[in-house]
Amino acid sequence: SKNKNKMTKSNANERNIVIPGEVMFEGEDYLPGEGTEKREDKIVAIKYGLAEESNKLVKVIALSGVYQPRRGNVVIGKVENITFYGWQIDIDSAEGAFLPLQEVPGFVSKEELAEVMDIGDMVAAKIIGVSGRGVDLTIKLRGLGRIDDGLIIKVNSNKVPRVIGKEGSMISLIKEESNCNVTVGQNGLIWIKGETIEEELLVKRAIEFITERSFSSGLTEEVKKWFEKEKKENKEGKK
Repeated sequence: SKNKNKMTKSNANERNIVIPGEVMFEGEDYLPGEGTEKREDKIVAIKYGLAEESNKLVKVIALSGVYQPRRGNVVIGKVENITFYGWQIDIDSAEGAFLPLQEVPGFVSKEELAEVMDIGDMVAAKIIGVSGRGVDLTIKLRGLGRIDDGLIIKVNSNKVPRVIGKEGSMISLIKEESNCNVTVGQNGLIWIKGETIEEELLVKRAIEFITERSFSSGLTEEVKKWFEKEKKENKEGKK
């Protein structure tokens, strides 16, 4: 039979990321499982994720946007609760996160926690530890702390690397073109702070443009062109 295996054989446990429409296997022997469908004698991915084949059953394991916390990540979260020892923060992950009192700059008395940050406040923080108990955060570094102004948007956390770009190339371009300060949380929340709401919304649209095209190559160039076009239209619109 002319079974052609599209997946690389280099390493049996190495999984390939597939995108919708991608042919995963060819040949009559394979059966379509979750996240795939059969088109003639081909098994085609219908969702984005990791390709997996066992006993001729082919499926796509969704890389759902559930964020996996890692030490050193900057995240953006929401204060959910205040305890005697600090703040419980929702960072959109399976585990809860906690910002202890001693990880806040300056002295805070235990009676004044809500004045530093109250329930419902948004905060940019860094993960200093991940353990069985959960995630520990700090806001003792520059650029971290309570978020009082600007715009916060949410993208799927697996799109974050595209928004940042290789060695930060994409995020540098966005900041340069928009005059905004942009803090990208690894958990998919992004804080945009500009002089005007127009600048902030420009960044929001740029990020939407990137996440919609996160599979194309040469994306940085495309985004450059997109900014040029947007700015030109803005100027013409203002005349």
